[in-house]
Amino acid sequence: MIDSGYIMAFTIKVAIKYLIAVFASLALGIEPHEHNSTYYNPILPGFHPDPSCISVPEWDNTSFCASSSFNAFPGIPLHASKDLQNWKLIGHALNRKEQLPRLAETNRSTSGIWAPTLRFNNKTFWLVTTLVDDDRADDDASRWDNIILKSNNPYDPSAWSEAIRFNFEGYDTSPVWDSDGKIYIVGAHAWKVFPGILLAEVNLDNGEVGEWAIIWNGTGGTAPEGPHIYLKDGWYYLLAAEGGTGLEHMVTMARSKSIHGPYEANPANPVLTNSNTTNYFQTVGHADLFEDSAGNWWGVALSTRSGPEYLYYPMGRETVMVPVTWANDEFPVWSPVNGKMSGWAFPQENVELDGPGPFVTDGDAFDFEPGSVLPAHFTYWRFPIPESYVVSPPDHSNTLMLRPSKLNLTGMNGNYAGPDGQTFVGRRQQDTLFTYSVNIDFSPTSLEEEAGVSVFLTQNHHLDLGIVLLPANHSTTFLNNTDQSTSSSELIPQLRFRGISYVPVPGDIVAPIPDSWSGQALRLEIKGHNMTHYSMSAGPADALSEMRTIADLSNAPVSWGFTGTILGVYCTSNGYEGNTSVYFSEWRYIPQGQFRN
Repeated sequence: MIDSGYIMAFTIKVAIKYLIAVFASLALGIEPHEHNSTYYNPILPGFHPDPSCISVPEWDNTSFCASSSFNAFPGIPLHASKDLQNWKLIGHALNRKEQLPRLAETNRSTSGIWAPTLRFNNKTFWLVTTLVDDDRADDDASRWDNIILKSNNPYDPSAWSEAIRFNFEGYDTSPVWDSDGKIYIVGAHAWKVFPGILLAEVNLDNGEVGEWAIIWNGTGGTAPEGPHIYLKDGWYYLLAAEGGTGLEHMVTMARSKSIHGPYEANPANPVLTNSNTTNYFQTVGHADLFEDSAGNWWGVALSTRSGPEYLYYPMGRETVMVPVTWANDEFPVWSPVNGKMSGWAFPQENVELDGPGPFVTDGDAFDFEPGSVLPAHFTYWRFPIPESYVVSPPDHSNTLMLRPSKLNLTGMNGNYAGPDGQTFVGRRQQDTLFTYSVNIDFSPTSLEEEAGVSVFLTQNHHLDLGIVLLPANHSTTFLNNTDQSTSSSELIPQLRFRGISYVPVPGDIVAPIPDSWSGQALRLEIKGHNMTHYSMSAGPADALSEMRTIADLSNAPVSWGFTGTILGVYCTSNGYEGNTSVYFSEWRYIPQGQFRN
């Protein structure tokens, strides 16, 4: 238990840091954030953890951010903004199976692509990251597959290279270009083997690395990780995260006159954290710094909107941004993370950006017209089987046809799916309050054929509502008062809710589809109607007044781990031999509100 004296001391320390930020600004002869702008966190809502951002004058003063993606594909989403207010998905650095075939083999929901670092040097975008096999032993060096991707055009998916590998027993790797022309990688060693921030010289074109050396051990917090090095005013500033990615997460800094150290810790550490506060934004850490076109500094970090209770945060770890004051020859001073922020003046609003994706505040209204393709922000779990997803097939125009996978969303064991994958596609939940809905045309013909909608976090954390062919005597409830229980084993189409999580989930709810709904398309709907709960509903697509709520559910079962919820559609034979396809239409996602405090 943390004593009250510690909490008071920590609160005073946070207040002192804020005052330091104010006085640092005054020392530069300006009012704090003069002509300031008001903006809101998170800047990248939903499943966008471990941000790395840069501002590139050569590309029309555009800022670019990359975030980690774990088992999701396409992987490593890239967002861009010309005004720091409007962020657009411009593509994914990992967008082709041949770039990194091993993503298909990952086992465990915490495996896959961990934190990327995005940098620009000599007309090239560089992205360094780690494919992690988190099921392997802590001391098994093969669990860390460190890779380099590069591109001369971040808007062109084909411009991103195939993976260039380099050896390092760790993760959170970041490139550094020194003033003498040498290039280094700084990374976090596998902390359960031994904790520390390590550095080695590297050839980014072929992955050859020199000898790794420890340059800093952090300030004593768990798992020093997420390092970046910035060369400014003759100093090498080392940024790191400590405390793990939960409620004790924090950002710390150190500096040295040599890239090899020794590094002197910032006396004001931690420079950024919401630990031991009542702020709605918690787990603040894993940060990066970038300078905008006006010479103003900004910090980005991950955070969860959970409050200190840390129970309800289905969107997981999101990207937040804070203004930073960085005086010459001084450590940078970070403003604390809040939902409503006051920062440096933004550039003039500019939404003229290339790239196929939406802005982060956009909703969805897709009708799968003939000749169209799935939108850029649609997401699979690992690599999709292309023939399982057909837009507007000839006999069902304006639909998305899904062919069933033998495995359901849980897969083989809640962690692995094998080479045949899982038929599922969705979009990130990016709003506290929302309505997501699709129309479904599905006529199952054999036992356990199923198609429906899901709130999907990982294979072992998801909430599903589907149409499934089951024996009549499997019903647990009825949507019409005229329906009665039966002992018949006749196979009939039923609506079924079921879920899986490490925390308790309500038992299966199974209801026969009313006769008045049969033979027509149904509408399936998921609604985030407050901070803590979803509702899942069904009804005739052409008679919304008949919609019935099948389940009202806590979102705690999908508030866990490293990722965030994806709202989407699935089709499965649940391990049987069924092969009936499903047709989805009128895909809608309506943002209806963000909670920020």
